[in-house]
Amino acid sequence: MIRHILLIAFKSFVEPSQIAEVRQLFEAIPEKVPGVLTVEWGVNDSPENLNRGYTHSVLMTFADEQGRQTYLPHAEHDALKRVFTPLLQDIVVFDYLI
Repeated sequence: MIRHILLIAFKSFVEPSQIAEVRQLFEAIPEKVPGVLTVEWGVNDSPENLNRGYTHSVLMTFADEQGRQTYLPHAEHDALKRVFTPLLQDIVVFDYLI
């Protein structure tokens, strides 16, 4: 399995309703893209104040490398990016095998 982590900093003008739409798009991915097992959405609540402006996270689990390779060029991923990318201030993407 592969874990795919996104740390997200949204632009200052982004409305809560826009963030909710992005969340819904991410959470629908496992039903639409073969090989994507799970998606978890999180909002930073650490009291340490070390998040460097990243306020949200996404943790996706791919079944295997084929799942990741199916997701990356998939039409559902492209549709998500069309909504998501204009709202981003910054993002960190980190993948690892489990």
